[in-house]
Amino acid sequence: MARAQVAKRRRWSKLARQEFAAGLVFALPWIIGVLAFLAYPMVASLYYSFTRYDIPLPPKWIGLDNYVKLLTKDRFFPKALYNSAYLTVIGTPVQLVFALFCALLLNLKLKGQAFWRTIYVLPTLMPSVVTAILWNWILNPNLGLVNNVLKQFGIIGPLWFASPTWSKPSIIMMLTWGVGGMTIIYLAALQGVPIELYEAAELDGAGTWHRFLHVTLPMISPVTLFQLITSVLWSLQFFTAAYLIGGGGATPGAPQGSLLFYGLYLYVIAFEYLKMGYASALAWILFVISVIVTIAILRTSTRWTHYEVA
Repeated sequence: MARAQVAKRRRWSKLARQEFAAGLVFALPWIIGVLAFLAYPMVASLYYSFTRYDIPLPPKWIGLDNYVKLLTKDRFFPKALYNSAYLTVIGTPVQLVFALFCALLLNLKLKGQAFWRTIYVLPTLMPSVVTAILWNWILNPNLGLVNNVLKQFGIIGPLWFASPTWSKPSIIMMLTWGVGGMTIIYLAALQGVPIELYEAAELDGAGTWHRFLHVTLPMISPVTLFQLITSVLWSLQFFTAAYLIGGGGATPGAPQGSLLFYGLYLYVIAFEYLKMGYASALAWILFVISVIVTIAILRTSTRWTHYEVA
């Protein structure tokens, strides 16, 4: 009897090894891709961040000099960090609130509901390059649609992207226009809220506002957490519109550096000035900031995120 059990275990262990080998073969393309295009570049960039690597010269080890220069001598680094923080701290809540507001509207049982849902989604299908060009025209100080409409009411519109004061609010306005993806996710979350909870709250005398505060928001809070983290990480890496509107090269983030976001500054250092070592240090500081912010959000989320217990 004991010999039979041992033999059975051996047979199963052999089968398990065969299944593991087969699974490894099927996963091998993905493993190779991760090692070649994710793990190796990360390790290489970490090494380069401690070197002076100005293409086409070979890298030269300089220790922490890049990080010391970034934190003490680089006059553009604080500006880039501030602009990205502004976009994250102010732009992200605005986009989340507007996306939830749109989702609440689209969740109403109205005539032509499918048409309105399509209208809200269309901006998300537009490539970011086209979106930047479109809004650069809409907010053009002289020929733009917005200022021409304001002119009809005797209002002189601001310079928008060309103004140090209005450039970042203009970027946030443009990004808020394209929150269709967030709206769809919120809409799906709203439709997943059990109707029984609303009925019970209504029986207890809760009005529309209280049902929203005490039923809707807690039930969709996991989705809010997901959208908050992804939006914050995306804002910290914001690049495309900043490059097209703010420009690069000798005057990155014009006007007056108000559009010099972190991603744009990193790109200019790496691919226009070809200082790969310095750019790698910038990238790793951004990575550390992203990790710290994500951990902080997850730690504080336990106070306002509620999960349904089966």
